Amino acid sequence: MTIVAAADGSALGNPGPAGWAWYVDDATWAAGGWPHGTNNQGELMAVVDLLESTAHVDDDLRILCDSQYVINAVTKWMPGWKRKGWRKADGSPVLNRELLERLDRATQGRRYTFEWVKGHAGHDLNEAADVRARAVATAYQNDAPIPIGPGWPGAIRADANGEVIEGPHAGAPTQSDVTSVPAATAVELDLFGDDLLADESDAEIVTRLERELQEVAVRADSSRVAAILHPAFEEIGRSGRLWGRDATLQALAAEEDPSPVTFEVLGVDRVAGDTILLTTRTTDARGSALRSSLWLRTDGRWRIRFHQGTPEAE
Repeated sequence: MTIVAAADGSALGNPGPAGWAWYVDDATWAAGGWPHGTNNQGELMAVVDLLESTAHVDDDLRILCDSQYVINAVTKWMPGWKRKGWRKADGSPVLNRELLERLDRATQGRRYTFEWVKGHAGHDLNEAADVRARAVATAYQNDAPIPIGPGWPGAIRADANGEVIEGPHAGAPTQSDVTSVPAATAVELDLFGDDLLADESDAEIVTRLERELQEVAVRADSSRVAAILHPAFEEIGRSGRLWGRDATLQALAAEEDPSPVTFEVLGVDRVAGDTILLTTRTTDARGSALRSSLWLRTDGRWRIRFHQGTPEAE
């Protein structure tokens, strides 16, 4: 028998009130979170808790996940990180190490596979997990009761002191499971969980985020794109059509086999204290285009408010 479950995370503000959830059906799901965390931490914890909750079940596990970060962390990067003492290729420490080590332990001896699904694309299990993760984040935001769910029947585990714990609260994470990220000094930067260092300039931040939006892997991750777009985002596309934020997210979720994009920065101009105009040239299978993006900083985070692309003449 194979257990099929979706796992998802959510962070309001990213970082901010955060939630995680895994979902099998309406009678078998669990959720939790923290007053302050990142989307990637939620994505990781959802998979960790799913694995730990089913540790006593001798079934294969198929994990549906919309986070390329989590999938790649387990299937590609973790062996190298462990060999290097949980450091990346450039020598910097791997973020979310506590959760990653817990995930590494939880996968030992398990029969599992990951399946990537597009987030916010109408996948029933993914949507169910997303709704529950966001509900926890919202509950923390509003200081309301946390909807933790029924959990997995018969889940039994030991806590850090070796005491046996069971039931829906078994293994529920605490703030000590994650590294707190001060909102004033850091925001989650990219798909791979690197938080922004305080000494990075505003121009570097905006350029880096703009470059992310052109990357195939990021465009396929709706939760990451949503975190970069301003709530009032608008775009005038190459065809002259005006797109809103929701329409943009839906179009990207439905995009099939997008072509790689080359990216060239033409100018970075601060037009006001918390407003930057970025001009770039991109080239893909359709040709080259000149692009202008207006970036606003709100609540300590840079988000793209307006974008326009114009095809270059041949």
